Formats: sequence, structure tokens, C-alpha cells
Amino acid sequence: MFEKILIANRGEIACRVIKTARKMGIATVAVYSDADKNALHVRMADEAVHIGAPPSSESYLVAERIIDACKQTGAQAVHPGYGFLSENAAFTARLDEEGIAFIGPGNHAITSMGDKITSKKLAAEAGVSTVPGYTGVIEDGEHAVKISREIGYPVMLKASAGGGGKGMRVVYDDAECRDGFERARNEAISSFGDDRVFAEKFIEEPRHIEIQVLADSHGNTIYLGERECSIQRRHQKVIEEAPSPFLDEKTRKAMGEQAVTLAKAVDYKSAGTVEFIVDAEKNFYFLEMNTRLQVEHPVTEFVTGQDLVEWMIRIAAGEKLTLKQKDVKLTGWAVETRVYAEDPFRHFMPSIGRLRRYKPPVETPNVRVDTGIEEGSEVSMYYDPMIAKLITYGADRNEALEHMGEALDEYYIRGVSHNISFLNALISHPRFIEGRLTTNFIAEEYPDGFHAADVPQDDPALAVVVAGAMNMRLMDRAAQLTGQVPSHERRVPRDWVAIIGRDETPFSAKTIPGGYDITLGGTDYHVLTEWRAGEPLVRATVNGKAITFQQDKVRAGISLFRRGAQINVMVCTPRAAELNRHMLDKIPPDLSKFLLSPMPGLLVKLSAQVGDEVKAGEELAVVEAMKMENSLRAIEDGIVAKVLADEGSSLVVDQPILEFE
Repeated sequence: MFEKILIANRGEIACRVIKTARKMGIATVAVYSDADKNALHVRMADEAVHIGAPPSSESYLVAERIIDACKQTGAQAVHPGYGFLSENAAFTARLDEEGIAFIGPGNHAITSMGDKITSKKLAAEAGVSTVPGYTGVIEDGEHAVKISREIGYPVMLKASAGGGGKGMRVVYDDAECRDGFERARNEAISSFGDDRVFAEKFIEEPRHIEIQVLADSHGNTIYLGERECSIQRRHQKVIEEAPSPFLDEKTRKAMGEQAVTLAKAVDYKSAGTVEFIVDAEKNFYFLEMNTRLQVEHPVTEFVTGQDLVEWMIRIAAGEKLTLKQKDVKLTGWAVETRVYAEDPFRHFMPSIGRLRRYKPPVETPNVRVDTGIEEGSEVSMYYDPMIAKLITYGADRNEALEHMGEALDEYYIRGVSHNISFLNALISHPRFIEGRLTTNFIAEEYPDGFHAADVPQDDPALAVVVAGAMNMRLMDRAAQLTGQVPSHERRVPRDWVAIIGRDETPFSAKTIPGGYDITLGGTDYHVLTEWRAGEPLVRATVNGKAITFQQDKVRAGISLFRRGAQINVMVCTPRAAELNRHMLDKIPPDLSKFLLSPMPGLLVKLSAQVGDEVKAGEELAVVEAMKMENSLRAIEDGIVAKVLADEGSSLVVDQPILEFE
């Protein structure tokens, strides 16, 4: 067994690998860029080596610096995590030359499966079901149109070296095909340095289901069930679960056996994933093979009881798989949500900055948090904006989802925008609960984007009751002030008014041992809570039901957050409520005459100049953020009055680009 390994990655996956290595008694080496010098993974590791500037092309993607770090520290093996150099055949070849073990598959498997065109041909030769398409390299937009017509729209254009949703476009007609080809090729060059694009038939009503495989260097290969990864946005996974609510045992076995066949065909060793597209009739087609650990591997670990990182390390050290196919049992259900620093109410634009407050849910046998973030950490513009992966487990799907809802309620993040409201909306959506999933789920259920009205509304009385209990706790504390003048002690009134917006809700409150009795609209609420002033989470039992609210002080009231919904409540005396009716509302400024940058990024293209007449839907600018090109289009006809930013400018959120007459 290795005595010391280096993790050629950052963030949550680096922390994840360190945890298993520590459990196995293996010393670890972290690598870090300038942007990550204070990162959690750097402090968790036994040693850390600086490898360059913040851009990944100058640090985490520079193979020679990783190898130099191994030599400096005496690391005998490298775990690549995912992304960066994890599927780079040239990197694994250099490690071989230096006598450093790679904790992953052999070079042949990476080369064969790392290219989507080559992998599809090999899969077909191995007898694995594949999607109809064109595996040659597309020359230009017109060539793309010709091929797409032959395949039949809709068609998926994909970067051959792609991944993570980059360099990928679904097109439905010739015009979309020409534009989609250019976008896919540009993103392919920017993200992978490889402009090859291929095409395949886009399966409608598809599910994305993948099979986890494990293979050693002694000829043993098994599959560990499937993961349902159909909930995606812009081809990036948002929620994953194991097992799939769709598959039956017959289909699971057939998919697993084909995955094993493909792994054997390329002499695979290590953990790997074979991804399939599955249609409504349970026909399945090979999509690609990921020759690395997957982001969503924890759900498989929960339902199988296996540590995939540990198996990767043991296999790389030459050990034989002791686990047989008959030993693999799927027990219970696991769900993973990806918590991102992004604003779902602003078209999911990335949010960068420092986490002023960060309090993840408490980990239990049913709750796991994989993160590389802590309070004070910074979400950088240089890397993926993932904050954490939140994984919950239950005896069945409903129980796993209930644990997920509770854990999301407890996930307290301040300083950057996050997608917890969106995740809550997804897991509570009736269609999701029924398991009627496709990769089009988000596009179909939220065709105009995600808005506050899409957040499932909890019982508004609960927010009033909790706000009332918090107010009573503060009033009771204030009434205990020492040195009060006799006969003039502060007395806590019983009658109060909760104000939400312009709506007033009268209620009465009485202190009882361990909590409060609150009467609201003729209904009595028995509230027990140990909340103390200043604590961000309000845990309470209301009429026997345990609930958790996040709370923040805002102006004269408090902001409460639960199940994705945020409610601002002001609790005051009836007289104060009467006076509040005379307060004026501040009207926000009209910004409809401006084109604003919806995200921090680089203005790579400006298509309009002063005096230009623009039509609704016309592209006005392209902003690149985190390697993705985002097209900004006119929402109505107009004339450009001013140009307020130049091509090549770095933009901040809401920075004006154009002003219209």
C-alpha cells in the first residue's frame, strides 16, 4: 500500500480523498494555486505544495508542476479527483515515465474513452447499444446542417473533448444548428483547447442513467448499480439519486452487464462510470464513459456501503477486488443535491465573493456534506462555483427526500447567492416526487426561468408563530434587565401584530416553560424552542412538529427562510402597527432602458453601436463567465443611445453595457 499520495485537485473532492486516505493511514499532499493558499483542502492535508497562479491553465492543469510536487514530497501516487487532469492521457503517460502511480485507469482506457467519437465507435464494436449519429469531425456550420438533416432534428452537437455541459448544444432547425455549432466550437476551444465537434440524435423524453463500475488489474469487473442523473440544467447535473425510480431489475442487469462489457473491452481498472440515455420504453443507449470518479459517487456509496475512493486506491496499489457481483446489494435510497454559488432568480448567474457566514447541516448517518468551503472562504471566479454536495439517505425515497428538505433548511450560507431555494422547489415538485423525470424536467417545468412565485409556499402561519416566539424570547430577556425602578419594571405585553408586506396578523403570546403559547386566527400553537438571540437557526417544535427556520435581522424585523421560501416579518405592538400604515414605500429606479450584465464576466462580443435599431430577440452582447458564453439579447425593439462598456472589459453584476432611447 502507498505511504503517501498527492491529490491533484482542489475543493470538495480534494477534501473527500484526504478523508479516505487518512482513514487508511496514508499521508496526503495537497497542491494549491495563489487563489487557494488558505483553502480547506490545503490545511487538511499533511503537506501542501504551491503550483502557480489562479487560472487553472497556470496551476492545476500544468502536469509538470504536479509531477514536481510529487518529487518534492516523495508522493508515490496521484489521485486526480475529477476535472482538471483526471482524464488527461498525456498526464498519465508522464506519471508512468516518472514511476508515479496513477489512482485511476490505465492510459489505454483513458485514451479510448476520453474522446467521445472514439468511445462511441469502440462501444458499438463491443456490442453496446449506441445512439445514431455522425462520429466524424464536423467541418463548419453548413456541414453541421447537412449532417443534422440526415440524422433528423433534434440533434445534439457536442465537443469531442467536452464535459461538464461545455461545448454542447441541442438544435432543432438549420438556423439553430449554424449558431449552435459556432457556440459549441468556441466553448470547446476555450475549455479544452480542442475544436472538434460531432453530432448525434437527440433522444426526446430522455433519462440520464449511469452505471458505476469497479475493475481491478486481475481481470475482475463488477457494476454497483445505477444513478439517476436526469435532473439537469444546461446539461449539468443538479440532483442525483440511487437507485433510479424508473429502472426495473431486468433493465438494471442489462445496463450493468453492457457497462462491464465495455470496461473489459478497454482493459479498464479502477472506478469508472458508463453513462446511458434511456427513453420512455426503457431502451438505453451508450452516451460516454467517464474514466474517473464521478461528482455524484456518494449516492452509490450510501446504497452499497462501499467506499469508492478506497477501492480506487487499493486497485491502483495492485490489490484484487474482494467484492463479487453477487455481493452487491442496493439498500435504501440516497439523494444528492449540488449546492452552488449562483442566483437562481437571476438566470442562475454565478455568484463570487466571501462567505461571511457558513453553517452546513450537522452530519449524521443520514446526512453527509462533501465540501471544500468553510466560513470565510472565497468563491473565486477562476473555478467551478460549487459550494458543496449535500447527500441524504433513507430507508426509501420519501425518507431520503424528507431528510434532504430538513438538511437544506439547516444549510446557512451568507455572503454569496446560492441555489437552495431552487433545490427545495425541485425536491418538493409533484412531478419529481412521482419520479417522472427526464433531462428536460427543468426546462419544461420552469420554461421562463425560476422566480420567487415558483418556490413552494409553506404555511404562512408558521412564520408568524416562529417570529412571535422569537419576539417573546427577546422581550422576556429585556424584561430581566437589572436595576429597574420598583413598580416600573418592564412588562411584556400579550397582544402583538405581525406585519408581512402590508398584511397585518394580530396574535397573542404567553410564556410557558420551555417555550410559548401563541394564538393566531383562533388557532392555538404550542411552541417549544431553545433558540437564543443571535443564533442563525431557529429550531422549534410547533404542535409536536419539528421545524427549522434560518433567521436574519432586517431593518425593523426579521427575515425567515424555510423550504426555499423567504418571508420578512415585523412584530410590533398594535399601536406601532397603526403608525406603520402611514409609512411610505420606496420605489426602485427604472432600469428597463439599460442592458445590464447579469453576472461577473468578460465582455467578449458587443454587437450594437450608438444609433443602431435593435429588434426583440436580437443578440446585443456575449459575456463569458467561467468558460461559458452567455448571449444577451434585446427583450423589445429599441434604439441604442449609449455604449457604456467596451469589448474586452471585465464586468461586474448589473454593470450597464448599453442604454436605449
